[in-house]
Amino acid sequence: MRVPSRSPGHQPGPAIASAAPARRRPPAAGPRTASGEPDLAAYRAAVAELLIEVGALADAPSTTARQVLLDQRLREPAIAAVLDATPQGFVGARETLLLEMARHQPNARSSAHDLTALVRIYLLSRVDVMWWRDSGTFLTDGQVDTSTDLVDLEWLRRRGLLAFRYQEQAGTVLGRGLRAVRRRLRPDATPHTAGLRFRRARREVIALLNDLGREFAATARPGTPPLWVTSLARSAEHQYRLRRLGYAAMVPSGHCLGWAADVELEWYGRFGARDVLAELLLARQEAGEINVVDEGQVWHLCLAPTARRRFRRAYEAEMGI
Repeated sequence: MRVPSRSPGHQPGPAIASAAPARRRPPAAGPRTASGEPDLAAYRAAVAELLIEVGALADAPSTTARQVLLDQRLREPAIAAVLDATPQGFVGARETLLLEMARHQPNARSSAHDLTALVRIYLLSRVDVMWWRDSGTFLTDGQVDTSTDLVDLEWLRRRGLLAFRYQEQAGTVLGRGLRAVRRRLRPDATPHTAGLRFRRARREVIALLNDLGREFAATARPGTPPLWVTSLARSAEHQYRLRRLGYAAMVPSGHCLGWAADVELEWYGRFGARDVLAELLLARQEAGEINVVDEGQVWHLCLAPTARRRFRRAYEAEMGI
């Protein structure tokens, strides 16, 4: 039986008493596509229905009722099929979600501003880890910095080969001070994000973001800034660092597998382009190209394995390889 993965950075949380048998197997079958994979349209619809019920039981006195609800609804075939296909398996994914909910403390940094958002982000991001369950995880910062599977964005940016923008994290006290001054002088000139800790990404993800950036530039009204990327590949080490700072950094994560990215959404509202970008992302999800998770200010996206070869070819064509 598969159980939740553990890490030296993982801190034990309060015990959770379940009103239903924790070790009972999920339904053996769920809706499937012609290829035999779980039906993601059915999964997302079932998650949307679950979120409505979770929202109605979000207050503290409803803890027991909420747990019973989740224990029942997660066993529905459409949801159980996806969770059981993740590296943790159904039991591990269920227990991890309940533990995340027990520990949840809303704060200004976290995209999970309430329990409903937490459940949405966790369940929809499980598609990433189901898709890329056989990919190796970048465990340490050093592995991200040195992996030959990742490309340095700065090298590409200087050669005009990127159709999107990003900002690195300020690495010094002076750098953070200068950035704070610029933000006070021009508060809306750039999105309010810390910037990239790692400016490295898989070739296929770069090609996806370039393609999305070009489509966004062609669709949004004139004067709209280019697509802005706020996060790419991350290490598990950094993921736990973010968790300690209060961010809703889920584990396992598509970022730590190198196949996920976050793009700014909220900032484009001032240019009348937020909904334009949202529609582009959802259309690509509908086409089976990416998985999308609405995290509020930013939206998380992950490349689908079925699109990997196409975007690898696109990267090689763009770079003249």
